[in-house]
Amino acid sequence: MAKVSRRLPISGRATRARPCPRKRTTPEQKQDEENLTPSVLSPVTPALRVATPGAKSKRYVLLGLGTYDADKPVDSPTLMKIGSAVSSACHDEKRAASASVLLPGDRLGPSLYRDFATAFYSGLYADNRYRTGKKVEVKAEDVKSVKILVEGGDADGAAADIAAGMNVAAGCSLTKDIVNAPHNVLNSESLADTARRIAEESGGCITAEILGKKECEERGMGAYLGVARGSETEPQFIHLTYKPEGEVKKKVGCVGKGLLFDTGGYNIKTAMMELMKFDCGGSAAVLGAARAVGQNKPDGVEVHFVVAACENMINARAVVPSDILTASNGKTIEVLNTDAEGRLTLADALVFADKECGCESIIELSTLTGACMISLGKQICGVWTEDDDLAKELDEVSKATGDKSWRMPMADEYREQLKSKIADMTNLGDRYGGAITAALFLTEFVDKKKPFAHIDIAGPVWDDKTGATGFGAKLVAEWVRRQGE
Repeated sequence: MAKVSRRLPISGRATRARPCPRKRTTPEQKQDEENLTPSVLSPVTPALRVATPGAKSKRYVLLGLGTYDADKPVDSPTLMKIGSAVSSACHDEKRAASASVLLPGDRLGPSLYRDFATAFYSGLYADNRYRTGKKVEVKAEDVKSVKILVEGGDADGAAADIAAGMNVAAGCSLTKDIVNAPHNVLNSESLADTARRIAEESGGCITAEILGKKECEERGMGAYLGVARGSETEPQFIHLTYKPEGEVKKKVGCVGKGLLFDTGGYNIKTAMMELMKFDCGGSAAVLGAARAVGQNKPDGVEVHFVVAACENMINARAVVPSDILTASNGKTIEVLNTDAEGRLTLADALVFADKECGCESIIELSTLTGACMISLGKQICGVWTEDDDLAKELDEVSKATGDKSWRMPMADEYREQLKSKIADMTNLGDRYGGAITAALFLTEFVDKKKPFAHIDIAGPVWDDKTGATGFGAKLVAEWVRRQGE
């Protein structure tokens, strides 16, 4: 990821990115690592149920739903804000054992229970893997149950919707786990282990394929392997395949940037390096979505989740400026800057999703450029696509999930900046418009006729106060769900 000047605190918690050592460990150390692995829901996590009115309450909290409009239901982002507010209230009220939420049934949309549950359970996240003693924080520790009461509402299907929302929340928690994890705990090998576990826990609907260095060499993945040359661990090319029961209406690809740590390589970073564990945010979002998809099992869509995992480090074998790398589609790339490495790994991942998996439509998430953060700040991701229908789909999903996005220009005239004197292209454009030239670079590795979107999540992947945000997991999971409709 390109540099941007900001200093962020390190904060955390998580759900199931199991620590995996970078070197051989003793049985005792392995047991310590298992003890650090949190479960999706702790024993004190309150149960969420639908109930009928009648119970008396000792304390009341009023939540605003916005301006009343009889013809317009409360939208998903508002319902998620309510779920978050309730989880915060449950945590703040230390002696409360239960809570009831009374909602007006005439204004609520069909996704009420799923949206509420997603936000409610996401709000209970706390990363205690690296805390001890009094530093350990358990959210809403005393609350045993939360009831949703809807005036005149229909409870049919509520349990299934709540379970679906909880599964999405668990996916978001996994995304946070991965981004929060330090590099001495999470590297390419342990990320591959996490992917295998997602498949194991899916009940057979997800299969895992992990390609090693040899398999990647056989496919000619020179761009990805060039970056991986500086890694301590072997490259791990992760491919998860979800197949639904019944008819497959569409086959899609979700590609995530998997740089477990980014030093910048020989163009070494001079600032913000302590935060470069979050350069795996794209892969975290994709794997978090895979976890949710594997549990919710959407109909009609086959999904290929692809991550080219490695680290961008410095050693005697690492790529240097002026090297020429050959991607798996045969295109040659002159490396002008080793800190523009993410797009090199994504090049081979995109070719794989396009050619080997045969995906009809592909979205890719990455913490790719500081330029996008300058443009959109730290709460909105940028979307680059030449396909208007795909842009509309992502915009609608963004509004539904609260993962904010903004479509950015795909200015083809900037492609001139990527011209090389000795290769097919360079990996870096000029100083200005860097987020656009990064997107243009990626389009060279996907069939021009296929809908493709590059989503830069460099800004919203991390929060200055709380650490990993889980951004992108909801967006990907919901986009996948809608593809089968």
